Amino acid sequence: MNDAQLIESIVAIAREAGREILEVYGREFSVQEKQDNSPLTEADQRAHVLIATRLAALPETIPVLSEEDVEAFPGADALGRYWLVDPLDGTKEFIKRNGEFTVNIALIENGYPVAGVVHAPVLDTTYFAARDLGSRKQIGDRPSAPIRCATRAGGQPWRVVGSRSHAGDSLAAFLGRLGDHTLVSMGSSLKFCLVAEGSADLYPRLGPTSLWDTAAAQCVVEQAGGQVLRLDGNRLSYANPSATLNPNFIVTAPAGVDWRSYFPEEAAG
Repeated sequence: MNDAQLIESIVAIAREAGREILEVYGREFSVQEKQDNSPLTEADQRAHVLIATRLAALPETIPVLSEEDVEAFPGADALGRYWLVDPLDGTKEFIKRNGEFTVNIALIENGYPVAGVVHAPVLDTTYFAARDLGSRKQIGDRPSAPIRCATRAGGQPWRVVGSRSHAGDSLAAFLGRLGDHTLVSMGSSLKFCLVAEGSADLYPRLGPTSLWDTAAAQCVVEQAGGQVLRLDGNRLSYANPSATLNPNFIVTAPAGVDWRSYFPEEAAG
C-alpha cells in the first residue's frame, strides 16, 4: 500500500468513525468522568473500537496508541512507527453540541507525523495530509482540494485562533505582546486546520494537550507549509509516547518570526 492508498484508507476509517459519533450525537447520552477528570461518552468508546478494528485490518500491522486504550499500546514498531488516535477530540464541544469536534488519526514515524486525518463529523469536512503529498480539504462527497497556509502581508492584523474551552491568562499576555490582532475561538484540532487552510495565521496553545490531540492536525499544517513549534523553537515531537502530555506550542503559517521572544515566561521557567 503506497502513501496515497494509505491516506485514502484512513480518510474512510475516520469518516466511518464520524458516522458512529453522529448516531450518539443525535440522541440523549450519558457522560462519565475519567481519572484525569476529562469527560467520556459512548461516542468516544464506539469510535475507538471502530478505528482500532479497522486499523488492525489494514495490510500492514502497526501498533496503535489511542486515547481510549493507552494501556494496550506496546510501543512503536521496529521502524519507529505507530498510529496515534483521538477517536473524539473535543468531547466538551460534543457535549455542548456545537459541532466543533473531530476524529484524529495520525501515523507517526521516527517521532513525527507522516500522515494525518482530521474529520469533523457535524461539518462533514475532512482535512488530510501525507508526507510529500501535501494537504487537502474535502467537504462531503465533493472532490478534495489542496490547501496551503497563508502568507501574511506586513502591517496586517494577526489572525489568531484560540481554544473555545481552554483560554487563560497566558494567552491574554501573549496577545498583548503580539499587538494588532483578531481572535477567533474554535474547538478541537480544527484550530490547526484553520491555519493550514489559510484562514488564520497563528494558534498559540498555552495549556495542556495530549499527543493524540495534535499529531494528525500537525501533519496537515506541516504539509500545507506551516510549522508546529514548541516555545523553544523546536518542532513538536512524538518520539516519547510514554510521556503523553505535550509542552506548550505555537502553530504558525510562514511568518519569519522568532517566536521565542514572545514567551519570556517560558525562558524564565
